[in-house]
Amino acid sequence: MAITLTGEGRLHYFGADQVESHIIAIAQITPRLCDKSYNLNLMEQKAIEARKKNVEFIIFPELSLTGYLCHDLFHQLSESLDGESVRRVCNIARQNSMTVIFGMPTQGDVKGVIYNSSVMVGEDGEVKCYNKAYLPTHSVFDEKRYFRPGYEIDCFKSRGCKVGLTICYDIYFPEIYRLLSLKGAEFIICTSASPSSRREYFELLTRARAIENSVFLIFVNRVGIENGLHFWGGSHIVSPNGSILAKAPYYEEKLLIFNLDLKEIERSRPFIPTLKDIRPEILETQTDLLRR
Repeated sequence: MAITLTGEGRLHYFGADQVESHIIAIAQITPRLCDKSYNLNLMEQKAIEARKKNVEFIIFPELSLTGYLCHDLFHQLSESLDGESVRRVCNIARQNSMTVIFGMPTQGDVKGVIYNSSVMVGEDGEVKCYNKAYLPTHSVFDEKRYFRPGYEIDCFKSRGCKVGLTICYDIYFPEIYRLLSLKGAEFIICTSASPSSRREYFELLTRARAIENSVFLIFVNRVGIENGLHFWGGSHIVSPNGSILAKAPYYEEKLLIFNLDLKEIERSRPFIPTLKDIRPEILETQTDLLRR
C-alpha cells in the first residue's frame, strides 16, 4: 500500500478503489474552424486509435469542438451540457471505455451568456465542466468580448483519481494551481490554443506550476493555422519534480500516449514540501492587498 501527502500535508493512502497509474493520451490536433461535425468525427477517430493502447483518459485542446477564432459565431455554436455535441462525446467515451476531456463554448443559465469550457465526460456518461477563469483580452486575444469568466475552481474525480482542469491563460495565475493542489488534484490538465508567440512562456510556466505544487501537469495544445494565427503544439507532460516526461512535436498533429505513475507524487512531495510549508498568513496579506 503506497502513501502520499495531500495538499493539506496529511498522509493519504491509496486504497483498493484507487489506481496508482493511468494511461493518458494527448490528442494534439488541428480542429476545423466552426465545423463541429468534422471535429467530433476527428475526436472519435483519435479515441478509437487510443483504445488500441488501453488509454483511460484522452484529452483534446481548448475549444477543440469549434476552433479558436470563431468570433461572434461562438454564440451560434455554443451548446448546453446536455446538447447534441456532449451527447455524442458521451457515446465516444462509453464505446471506447475512456474518459474524454475536450474544449467547447457552453451556454450559461442566463440567455446570451457563454463560457470557454473544458468538459470532462466519463464512460458512465457523467459530465463535469470547468469554465475558464482568466480570459485574455490583449494582443491577438479578445475572449472577454464573447465569454463570461468562470468562478468555480474544483477537482473532479474520474477513474479513481482527482483531476484538475484549467485552460490556457489560467497558467499565468499560480493561485488556481495551488488551490487545485490543496483540494487534492493528482494531475492538473491545461488545455490550450496557444499561438507561436507564447511558446517560451508556456514551456516555462507549465514546469513552474508542477514544481510549485509537486503535481503532474498535462499541457494539451493544438496545431494548425486560423486566420494567420499559428498554433505551435508542443503538448507535454511534466512530472511533480519538473521533468518533461513526454512531449509532442511542434506544428504537427500527434497522439501522445504516456503511463502516468501517481506514486511519483509521494516521492516528490517530501523532497520539495511546498504545500506542507505554506504560510496562510502571507496568503491573507496578499488577498487583503488585492481587495483594496
